[in-house]
Parts: sequence; C-alpha cells; structure tokens
Amino acid sequence: MSLHVTLRQLRAFQSVARLGSFTDASHAMHLSQAALSGLIKALETQLGIQLLERTTRRVVPSMVGQAFLPQIELVLDELDQALSGITQLKELRRGLVRIAAPETLSCTLLPELITAFRAAHPGIELRFRDVAIESVVEGLHDRSLDVGFGPTAASEAEPLLLAHELWRDPLWVALRTSDPLAACASVKWKDLREHRIFSYMRTFRSSVLNQVPARQRPEKIESVQRVNTALSMVRVDGGAVIAPSLVFPLVSSFGLAFKPLVRPVVARGIALYVRRQGAMSPAVESFLDFSRRFARQWAADGVPARPGTGP
Repeated sequence: MSLHVTLRQLRAFQSVARLGSFTDASHAMHLSQAALSGLIKALETQLGIQLLERTTRRVVPSMVGQAFLPQIELVLDELDQALSGITQLKELRRGLVRIAAPETLSCTLLPELITAFRAAHPGIELRFRDVAIESVVEGLHDRSLDVGFGPTAASEAEPLLLAHELWRDPLWVALRTSDPLAACASVKWKDLREHRIFSYMRTFRSSVLNQVPARQRPEKIESVQRVNTALSMVRVDGGAVIAPSLVFPLVSSFGLAFKPLVRPVVARGIALYVRRQGAMSPAVESFLDFSRRFARQWAADGVPARPGTGP
C-alpha cells in the first residue's frame, strides 16, 4: 500500500494529541482551525482509521491513535535531531576536513594554519597527513582527502584537480657557512654551475631549471626524496640545496646559510588543491576560504621569518 503522508499531517496529529484541543494546537502551529482539521482529516483518510476522538470538552487519541502516537513522536524526534545536525554543519559548529601536504609545507605553513583554524572553528575536526606530493594527488583522486597543498606545478597535469595558487615563493639557495658564496648578499644562478646540487623537488628540471638560461644552469644534480635529506647532505658534505624561501626555518636548524637566488629570480607557486567535481561540505568550504586568506597573509608578512624579515 502506497501512502502519501506528510510531515505537516503528522505534526498536526502530534500537536492535537498532546494539547487535547484543536484551538490550542492551531495556535501552536500558526494555522487556522480549518487548516488544522483538514490536515487531520487527510491523515485519517490516508491511513483509513480514526486517530482522534472528539468530545464536547476535549480531543483525545483513539485506541489506535494512542498506539500510533509514540511511534510518530520517535520519528519526529529523530528527524528534528537530524535537522539540528545539518544546521550545526551549516553553521560550522561541526564537520570534518581531511588535508595533506608534502614535507616542506608540513614543516612550515601547515602547523600555523591548522592551529589558527582550530582556534576559529573548534567544532570542526581536521585530519592532517604529511605525505609525498604523489600521495596528496592520489588521496584527492580516491576521495580519501578533501584538500591538498603543494607546488602549483604538481597539478598542471591533473585535469580532475583544481589548483588555487596561494602565492609565488622565490627560490633561495642553502649553503654551508664556509662556502665562499655564503658571504654574498645574494647568489647568481651562474655561480652554482660547478656546485653539486641536492634536489628534493620531483619537478626540479621541468618546473625550475627550464626558467633559467641553459648557460647558467647547475650541471651537477643529485636527486633525493626529502628536503631534510638534501640539507643534511650539504651540512656534512658541502654542495647546495635550492628551495623556496619558506623553508628558512629548516635551513636554519641545520646551521646553513640561506641566500636569495638572482639573475634570474625564479619563483615557485604554492597552491591548494581540490577536486573539480563534487559538492563540498560547509566545513571544507570554510577551510578553503580560511586557508586562502591565512596563507596569503602569512607569506606577505614574511612568515616564517627569513633573513632581514624577522626579529
């Protein structure tokens, strides 16, 4: 049997059964008595049973109505709780955002961003993973992540991902303090031609060196997996690491000098990635908006502090 019972009909029956009066129930529901009576009549017609018994003094549930009322109240209470949950999600009192970033951003921007967002939205849970950039992209594809961070170049060959570039970070070079170039205010690309470069960037040749004239490019490049590995190699064995200026705190922790690279100045885009298709929850949308504002201000303020930008 197919029934077309409405929530208004159920709430009308509940209200009359509780209050024992069509007059009081119509006031509570902001309806005319005629409209309320029409809802009850339509409900009883749909069910094929009388739910209310009317006396000269009071309206009471029939025997069937008495058995039906607790079931209706359970359904309506569960619905009210579900709607309350949706309201909380919409008002950003609850929610979940799954994010990931590679090592350089996990050690610099993300801790400050996550801390600031949690303070602004304590009801939203953030789940953060520090992984290789390939895992960031994979997690967005398989929907185990909502938001990813990384270099803009990592998304250029990913048509299913949308990159929001946050800022462009100039490349600097990390050197041992004993290296003659460490005494310079800045380092020219051509001065690194004979240096051994430890590169942790997956797209170093395609996204960085292609912006440097061929005659000025470093010739000795050794690939490693992590920026900390590259910095450690320089600290122990000399050479250089080319990295965005945001990694200054990591460079400083290894006791290395960090100098801007010039002639030419090359910048690397830092981006936030999301999937192109599919609706986002209010919590994820809020995190995206917050991240864009925070990251741009963070970069504009020179945070983390680099030489000449901090106390």
